[in-house]
Amino acid sequence: MQDWHPVLRAPIFPAMSFLRTLSPLRAYRDLRLFLSQRKPHELIFLVLAIAITWVVMFAIASNSVTEKVYRPNIVYVEQWSANRTDAEIIAQQKIDGPKEKATAEAIKQQQAETQAAYKRLDDKLKKYGF
Repeated sequence: MQDWHPVLRAPIFPAMSFLRTLSPLRAYRDLRLFLSQRKPHELIFLVLAIAITWVVMFAIASNSVTEKVYRPNIVYVEQWSANRTDAEIIAQQKIDGPKEKATAEAIKQQQAETQAAYKRLDDKLKKYGF
């Protein structure tokens, strides 16, 4: 008794052999042959269909502008009395100076890390020719 299922000689999609038959030159020749066999009115309708499609896509894309979400920029300030002495001002500056310096240093360090990350990305892209 013979089995009705054919025996598979190779696994499914052996090495993607169908990709070997694809060629841009062959595709261009095929398109030229296809278009040369069309009647003039068919080509006119083809161009109109493509143009209408692009107009609709452009209209949708141009109307899809999203506005930036408004986020208020809140600035906190300290309230100081108007009758402070110079000694009090200098004492407060000695307290706030190191804090401001540490904050500025942290920002500078973060910017340097970000710049280094972009430099690494740029080097990787240059390696691939971009």
